[in-house]
Amino acid sequence: MSSMRKLARRPKVAAALSWLAAKYIRLVWFTGNWKVENQEIAAALVANNKPFIACFWHGRMLMIPNAWVYDVPMSILISRHRDGVLISQTLQHLEVGTIAGSSSKGGRGALISIVRALRRGEYIGITPDGPRGPRMRVSAGAISAAKLTGALILPITFAASRSRVFSSWDRFMLPFPFGKGVVRIGHPIEVPRDADKKRTEQIRRELEHVLNDLTMTLDAEMGREPVLPEDLYSATNTPISKGAK
Repeated sequence: MSSMRKLARRPKVAAALSWLAAKYIRLVWFTGNWKVENQEIAAALVANNKPFIACFWHGRMLMIPNAWVYDVPMSILISRHRDGVLISQTLQHLEVGTIAGSSSKGGRGALISIVRALRRGEYIGITPDGPRGPRMRVSAGAISAAKLTGALILPITFAASRSRVFSSWDRFMLPFPFGKGVVRIGHPIEVPRDADKKRTEQIRRELEHVLNDLTMTLDAEMGREPVLPEDLYSATNTPISKGAK
């Protein structure tokens, strides 16, 4: 594994891997039975020039770019870590922009870039549990950007019937070709510019609840064992059953 990571750091290898990853994402989309639910929500916001921040879990980012079918720019916040470089190059092949930074590194600069992009009329995607977790728990970055700009927050997730969920920290889902998949968009969440600390925390929890509900419900509909937030796993990373107290 270590030798593979070192190999992937080489610019030419990284470029080839990002190209292959983008081709694979398109292959999965066009060979499978995929649909975007509640597309009209995003379409109406774009048509009315209403900015929004699309929020999706780190483990469910792979197929989200396929849902972006609009002639306006979309950029996704990506970590400066070496894995983030590979993701950024992959997104470029999918004609999606990126903003470098995270809550743990480059956070202030990333927030400034996000605010500027939203004020230019662009749209932003954020993984609010990235780049290091805890899994399926919302950090404050997306809420802060929405509060500063008046942009809505748009929860979004995906699940696939034929896929593998890795044992990585984010339980990354890799869909396979020729399967059924759904990208599901939730209802927008507003963050008032004058929201105090208590109200901001309520909104953060609301977003977290909505994203988890969307994801786990969709997993169940796809016949998969739902992925749970990190703190609902035992110390041995064994999922707690749905009936556990």
